[in-house]
Amino acid sequence: MKIDLFNEIQNPRPWRAGHEELRFGQALEQAVLADELGYGCWWQVEHHGAGEFSLSSAPELMLAALSQRTSRIRLGHAAVLAPGRFNHPIRVAERAATLDHLSGGRVELGLTRSTIPEWRLFGIEPEDARAQTQQAFEMVPRMWTSDRFSWDSEHYRVDDVPISPKPVQRPHPPLWQAAASAPSFEEAGRRGVGVLGTTMWESLERAGRLVELYRAAAGQCTDPMGAFVNNQVGFFTFVHCADTDEEAMRNGAAAAAAWYTVTALTFFEAASEFVRLNARQEEIAAAPDGGGLTGEFLRKEARAEPTEANLLIARILQGEAVPDDEIFTVLSAQDSLIVGSPDTCRRKLRAYADLGIDRMMCLQQIGGIPHDKVLKSIRLIGELIPELS
Repeated sequence: MKIDLFNEIQNPRPWRAGHEELRFGQALEQAVLADELGYGCWWQVEHHGAGEFSLSSAPELMLAALSQRTSRIRLGHAAVLAPGRFNHPIRVAERAATLDHLSGGRVELGLTRSTIPEWRLFGIEPEDARAQTQQAFEMVPRMWTSDRFSWDSEHYRVDDVPISPKPVQRPHPPLWQAAASAPSFEEAGRRGVGVLGTTMWESLERAGRLVELYRAAAGQCTDPMGAFVNNQVGFFTFVHCADTDEEAMRNGAAAAAAWYTVTALTFFEAASEFVRLNARQEEIAAAPDGGGLTGEFLRKEARAEPTEANLLIARILQGEAVPDDEIFTVLSAQDSLIVGSPDTCRRKLRAYADLGIDRMMCLQQIGGIPHDKVLKSIRLIGELIPELS
């Protein structure tokens, strides 16, 4: 299992003069350190209108800057928002190929549909988001591997145009899909692209079943979106390492985990997203053909008892002001919250490796954890890389 870093450029209040410039500078410093320590990939998100939750509205610029300050770490989009009103597929292909040149062939490209608040901000209909994301997956690798490119659909018309530059990597950089639900895990596998699991606070048991769902779908893929099946699983979680479990708590890990949970659920309008996703999953489970791999997954899940974390998230979604210490107590009981000493973090990371996860996307710059403590955490986790990889 490779150990990666996942970055939002989070910017919690209170704000002081120059706070945005400071956050970008800190992210650059963290990435340079990760490069020196042998981390596998730096994954940069794309969000718009996110306020404190994320300053990463132009990840392609951040990754271009990193390409000039690093030499080994791979540079990943986790992920480009694929509907055309966010990013036209031609621009996605051009920018990623340019970054591949600037970085000496270190790009990993993820694509995703995004969610309700960002669709609303850019005037995107949910139905269009799904169709345009599918077409982006089809179009981008063809642009990279064809001298001239044409496309004709309801959403895009391109007539025999040379798209350049072509990427350094041959046949092209690995393709990924961000996924936060069972249908998306299967979708990524059927597309033959790697999956970037961005679910929140999953139990190890459910994470393992999502990995199995993806692997089964990828194993059935005979016509991948790109030139090859990128059968890899990335999984995101919150990581903070200190010399002792007690020091990790003193560094603000509990408050940061609680802040992240509430802020993320608020930004993504999780209550509305839950209704939309639940309707979609019910449709799949009730499909005449059984709903395929996801239908089988969902029917098994319907018989499972909700976890403490599930119940906690439900309370937050219903608007309850759950105390920070209770949020952390419930979440820390799961192996999905990797906080503590090197021994504690090693044990929890190994549990993910045992699930067959290829890339552990560690979110370490989170909430109000001080920058110097984030750097120390990156260093301590970096010391574990040789025994986990």
